[in-house]
This record gives sequence, C-alpha cells and structure tokens, in this order.
Amino acid sequence: MQEPKKRPPPANVAGRWALIGLVVVAVAAAFAYVGGWLTPSRLTPKRLVNALQASGGEHPGFRRNHAKGICVGGYFEASGALARYSSSPLFAAGRTPVVGRLALPGGNPYAADSSVPIRSFALRFDLADGEQWRTGMNAMPVFPVSTPQAFYDLTVATGPDPATGKPDPEKAKAFFMSHPEAGAFLGWIKTAKPAASYVDETYQSINAFYLRDANGERHAVRWKVVPETPATGDGGPAAGDTDYLDADLTRRLAQGPVRWHLQMVLAAPGDPVDDATKAWPDDRQTVDAGVVVIDSAQPQANGPCRDVNYDPTILPRGIEISGDPIVVARSAAYAVSYLRRTGEEGHLPGTAHPKEDQR
Repeated sequence: MQEPKKRPPPANVAGRWALIGLVVVAVAAAFAYVGGWLTPSRLTPKRLVNALQASGGEHPGFRRNHAKGICVGGYFEASGALARYSSSPLFAAGRTPVVGRLALPGGNPYAADSSVPIRSFALRFDLADGEQWRTGMNAMPVFPVSTPQAFYDLTVATGPDPATGKPDPEKAKAFFMSHPEAGAFLGWIKTAKPAASYVDETYQSINAFYLRDANGERHAVRWKVVPETPATGDGGPAAGDTDYLDADLTRRLAQGPVRWHLQMVLAAPGDPVDDATKAWPDDRQTVDAGVVVIDSAQPQANGPCRDVNYDPTILPRGIEISGDPIVVARSAAYAVSYLRRTGEEGHLPGTAHPKEDQR
C-alpha cells in the first residue's frame, strides 16, 4: 500500500504563492511601464496619436494620419531577380495579390489635394502560404526627424495653436533650429512639386529594413516603387477641383491598369541603416524585384483597404526590421489609431464633405 504524498509545509506553500505574486507584479509593472502609466511624461503611442488628432481635427472613423485616401487593388508580378537576396516566396517569379491605399498625409479627410506636397502609397501583399507583407511609403526622399520623440515634438510645433486655430510659425522655426537633422528634408520640401496624379509619383520606404537570404545572410535595403508613366503637371488643382487625384486615378484605370516597378536599393558598408533623415547615394546597387499592377479602385468608405492596418512591422520571412526607432513607433501608433477609429461611432465614413451633408 502506497503512502499518501506529504503536503509541503505551510511555509513552503506560502513561499510559492509569494513567488508567483512577485512574478505577476513584475509582469504588470512591465506592462505599466510600456504603457506609460508609471511615467506620465514619457512618450507613448497614445500621446503621439493624440498629437496627430489635435493637428488634424476630430474626424471619427478616419485614420489619424493619411486620413484622405482611396482603396486600390491588383497584384505584384515578381521578376525573380530578388530571390538571391531574400528567402521570401514573394520574390520568386510569380504573382501575388495586393490590397493598397493611395492617400495624402494629415488627419483631415476633407483637405484639398493640393494642400500638401506629399502623397503616400500603402500596400498589403497576401502570400499564398498565409504570410503578409505590409508597407507604407511616401513620395519624399527622407524623413524630417530620426526619433519618435522628435516626431512628436514636430507634430506639436507645427500643429494649430489653440488660441488662433492656426500654426504658429515661431514654434515651427524654433523646432527646426534645434533639429539640424531636418535640413535635408527642408531643402527638399522647399522645391517639392508633386505630380498632378497619384500614378506619376515615386513612393519610397524611407526607413531601412533587412532582407535575409536562404543562407541566413542579411542585406540592408530601402525600397521604392517607380511609375512606368512619366510625371505630368506640377500637382496644382485641376480647374479648381479639390479632389482631382481620385478622379484622375479613376480615369486612368478606365483606360487600363497602372504600373510601378518595385526597386530594392541595397546599402553599402557605412550607409546609415537606423536614421531615416539621411539619404543613401544614388549609385547604390538597385534590383528590380518586379511590377506592382493596380487595376481597380474603390472609395475608402467601403473598399477593401478600409480596415487594413498598414503596420510596417508585419513582414514575411526573408524581410526583417532594422534598428530604426521610427519603424517600431509607427507600428505602435498605427495600432492605437486602428483601435480608436474602428471603435468609433463614425466608422464606415462617407465621402461627402460635412458642409455638403447640410444641403
């Protein structure tokens, strides 16, 4: 007959529970720190999104940045040329469906298309094995700042003053005086002339990532999508139309698909991988990975891109994030914005301007 197992002494039981309690407290403290609950002055994704929202205004159901846009669909036809640099099946010769979004920076979904000299292009590649690659690109060569804190400070400095409802030029000037790393961006934007069409723009990742090949070797890259069509016009309004970009895209698609070449630019030794304010020289090796073909467009109110969070850290095997802090900050802020807008009563936004709704 087996002897019954002895229960541990009460002191041992108490010790175990105390240890479990310490672990729980430690985990909770870690989450509290990450959430900024114990350090109210620390920058958090929520504070960053709040700043974007204050700058763009209250527009329930819309993204807090790049609020005005249009959904697009199509596919990526890989050339196979990048397969030696990345183990992802996405880059083997073949076709992968994409869901994309063309948009303007800023949080106002009713802004005039000519109000900003930058356009953006986000893409989600849906691989056959269930993996996804999501990327958000902008039609500019560099980012103005290199850290999330600096981006927050920039958003506050260039946002509307509560007293006047307009940006304070002196605040913006003071910010840029204290951030010389923004010099390359300022030099570019002074002469920037956006094309009069989404289709004619070149969109760039700006942040660097890594490709990992089948042998485990990493290759630092930035990428861009380059249009097959030449640029037309200077981005000015078409006959006073504030929404000419969507109309132009619809007109072009009625004539056939539009195409961009996905070009991977490989870093050379010494090129900055963790600083998006610094451009790489134009002579870097470039690989044409294939063609992004867009053959359809739908309003974002009910299009397939509406509920997509274009988180740049959602990557298939063969692509990895770099140490660029802006990439991780984008991911966290996108998550906050996504949860906020999809939980608001104004979700499923319409396309009419509020003033038109009153007619």
